[in-house]
Amino acid sequence: MSTTNAFEGVRTLRELRAAGWRSRSVKAELRENLIAALRVHGTEVAELFPGIIGYESTVIPEIINAILAGHDMLFLGEKGQGKSRLMRQLGSFLDPFMPYLDIDPDSGDCPVHEDPERPITRIGRDFLARHGESAPIAWWPRENRYAERLAPGTKFADVIGEIDPAKLARGVSLGAEESLFFGMIPRMHRGIFAMNELPDLDDSVQVGLFNILEERDVQIRGLPVRFDLDLVVLFSANPSTYNRSGKVIPQLKDRIGSTIQTHYPRQRDQAIDITEQEALKDLTLGGDDPVIVPRFMKEIVEEMASVARKSKYVDHASGVSARFSIANYRVMVASARRRGITLGERPSVPRISDLAHFHATAAGKVELDLMSSHQLTETQALDAIFAEAIRNVFKEYVQEHGLAEIAEIFAKGVRIEVGDMLPSSHYEGLLRRVPPVWDKAFEVNASGAPEVRASCVEFVLAGLWASDMVSRAVRHGRVEFET
Repeated sequence: MSTTNAFEGVRTLRELRAAGWRSRSVKAELRENLIAALRVHGTEVAELFPGIIGYESTVIPEIINAILAGHDMLFLGEKGQGKSRLMRQLGSFLDPFMPYLDIDPDSGDCPVHEDPERPITRIGRDFLARHGESAPIAWWPRENRYAERLAPGTKFADVIGEIDPAKLARGVSLGAEESLFFGMIPRMHRGIFAMNELPDLDDSVQVGLFNILEERDVQIRGLPVRFDLDLVVLFSANPSTYNRSGKVIPQLKDRIGSTIQTHYPRQRDQAIDITEQEALKDLTLGGDDPVIVPRFMKEIVEEMASVARKSKYVDHASGVSARFSIANYRVMVASARRRGITLGERPSVPRISDLAHFHATAAGKVELDLMSSHQLTETQALDAIFAEAIRNVFKEYVQEHGLAEIAEIFAKGVRIEVGDMLPSSHYEGLLRRVPPVWDKAFEVNASGAPEVRASCVEFVLAGLWASDMVSRAVRHGRVEFET
């Protein structure tokens, strides 16, 4: 959307009115700008939220309806489903610049960006009455009209406000609005405020938010000072905590206009697109040390997240963040690039062994349930998820027919060693030892490049292991496959 100021050069209220500007609420502003965008993009609703993948027919239509209805919104979903990104992108439907009264310090400390037509503070009203149409105008840019706060640890004074002792010491009356220190929400008058992880918010703050949603005003410590706030309020929450009794007061739930239910990608291709989009933001695959990622490696990374979301070893109340796949993808590329730089191989091609250290990237992104009867360590549980992901992708590439013949070769005592720091030439030597295995491997990703062939070899070996057709042993960072 446009970022230019259509009223550039306007510096007084008289000029502002002459230029055709009209005062309107934030919700009306969002609605009118969204309608204009819909007329441009039509049914291509994904264009309204660039970078958001997989929500075209589910989440985005609900957001559009909520904006058109003038609702405050709750984004309800598990971690890593883009809730914060969606909330931030709503700011793109604000005007590029918003005019406000440019109140000079001599008139007092005005805590909000006052509407030139409808100021809400005494300082603002007095300033407008004194200057009339000569009142000076300044401009508030779109990017500054969105603010958010994380609920844990947030106090009433942080987001609503508090009595300012310093002002009382200067003789300001306790009942006067000048005695108040404004929190984040009233300071976002004429903007958008988002509260992340709503169920973790203290009850007293929830009551304050309820009052804002119900009356659109703020009251601090019961003082008879009211401010007619104009803002859009957004929330985010995890379903397991939001739906738990007592975590969110019923009155606040009742005042939230629309609940937007997010979800994880429903197709693997969408998940791959999301992971690559996020992982490659500041990580290039080209340059002096290029990396080529085979399709099956991308699929294994995503399948690991998919398996984890269904695994009995994972605490599903927490969910499995999309950051799990993003971190695994990045460390896989980093491991392949390290090998390429060290051994002088170009391009670098990720292998299964480049995911050997994914346990480190899983920390904090997968919460395991190890207190039940499974009796597995964290490493064993993650290895089980890894093996199942490899097996699922392997079955899609390699048919079972003929695999028994391959396994018989290992039954003769053949041992094959692989590892993330072994050169691709090592794998070329393996081709002469057990040809039937590699004939099957090269059906996976036909290529004459030794780096790609090495990746294919590891994929077939790992697939045989995950299918319980061969065993493996890990020794000093190397992996040996055998019967």
